[in-house]
Amino acid sequence: MLEKVKQSKVKDNKIIKIVEEMKQTKVKMLRDKEWKEVNGIMYKEGKIYIPKDNRLRVEIIKLYHNILVGGHREQWKMVKLIIYNFW
Repeated sequence: MLEKVKQSKVKDNKIIKIVEEMKQTKVKMLRDKEWKEVNGIMYKEGKIYIPKDNRLRVEIIKLYHNILVGGHREQWKMVKLIIYNFW
């Protein structure tokens, strides 16, 4: 999944601005740990930032939906698992 996040062609302007600011200042972290870049993946507040790529977001939901603690009867557990890892 991390490789798919890294290779996503969908970019939003906010992230482009943040990445450019990080490159200009030559830092890997910005705004007191709010934003961080590790191996080409952006993290916001310690969570993997998912770009506005609907296919990627649907794939993440499906991934968490199909595990035993997720799914229809445990929808809030599924949501908690997703937001625990992803922004």
